[in-house]
Amino acid sequence: MELKRVVVTGLGALTPIGNTVDEYWEGLINGVSGAAPITHFDATKFKTRFACEVKDFEPTEFLGRKDARKMDKFTQYAMVASQEAIDDSGLDFEKEDRDRIGVIWGAGIGGLETFQNEVLDYASGDGTPRFNPFFIPKMIADMAPGQISIKHGLRGPNFTTVSACASSANALIDAMNYIRLGQADIFVSGGSEAAVTIAGMGGFSAMHAISKRNDDPKTASRPFDKDRDGFVLGEGAGALILEEYEHAKARGANIYAELAGGGLSADAYHVTAPHPEGLGAISVMKNCLRDAHLNPEDVDAINMHGTATPLGDIAESKAVKAVFGEHAYNVNINSTKSMTGHLLGAAGAIEAIASILAIKHGLVPPTINHFTDDDQIDPKLNFTFNKAQQREVKVAMSNTFGFGGHNACIVFKKIDE
Repeated sequence: MELKRVVVTGLGALTPIGNTVDEYWEGLINGVSGAAPITHFDATKFKTRFACEVKDFEPTEFLGRKDARKMDKFTQYAMVASQEAIDDSGLDFEKEDRDRIGVIWGAGIGGLETFQNEVLDYASGDGTPRFNPFFIPKMIADMAPGQISIKHGLRGPNFTTVSACASSANALIDAMNYIRLGQADIFVSGGSEAAVTIAGMGGFSAMHAISKRNDDPKTASRPFDKDRDGFVLGEGAGALILEEYEHAKARGANIYAELAGGGLSADAYHVTAPHPEGLGAISVMKNCLRDAHLNPEDVDAINMHGTATPLGDIAESKAVKAVFGEHAYNVNINSTKSMTGHLLGAAGAIEAIASILAIKHGLVPPTINHFTDDDQIDPKLNFTFNKAQQREVKVAMSNTFGFGGHNACIVFKKIDE
């Protein structure tokens, strides 16, 4: 069968460097770091005492006080970002068939803070089980798309994808395929995460996965730099409105870009470490290009997974060279995690937005905090270090890789009508 085309008609973002899409983009192109000392809890005794938190966020400004109390932060973030995307799309759901509008959302963890606090409260009590009746509905990872659908009456496919840091890219791929197959017209898709908590910071610190650069948080996220020492934990949400092309055109929608294809793969190697030769990353990028009917030479920019872990950055760089060959040196490569930190299950969504806006504005955001070349990473690759670079971007790829060896890759292209 002939697959339908899928386009992006709305964007929403709530990030450590901006609470709207416009603020987020300004932060990206100006190389702003979202890292700062933790304010969500007392981190004095933690090995890592900083993170990329969402700032100046008051949920009751967007949600009723009663509703906000029934939601974990990851769902609150999802509600705010999705509303911005819906508003941006110009959709009037009253004029649409809501049975053909779905919500597919990504979350790597879900309501971690809710779970943590309920257990702490129980452990500090007298052993009598007194739990919040909203404990489970607040905690479960599928509640973000559930709440979005309830608010807007969207009765199409509705679920959460959980593939660690690949979750929201996975969500976008699933939504794309439902539209391609004619099973829906529109999806609200993306991801959210709120893991800057006692348990989140403690767990990642115990794994030695996060930076300990407490003396200089703003330069702590150093993708591809010789002195990188792990990622910086971030939080927030990104939302995209995906729409069948003819449907979008018929209603006169503003189209940002086409979601041309997606790829999935597994490293099948280790629970946290990437395959040293980047085999899973090679496979997922090839799968993505094949799905999009694109050649390596068509790609202008790649938003790398680029977490600033010692092994991951090397493996991903090798994978890019293996897939793109000599063309790798013509591609602008960047890691926006150098600014936002790592949003885990929401990373794919906010990085997809960065890729789409690079196409729209002809401007590739930088990889900030580069000070020293790593002799294990090819210095001839253009990592867009420290300053945004202007170039026409017709095709932009975004990589996301998760613990457990889960890989997802998506590619956007300038709309060709």
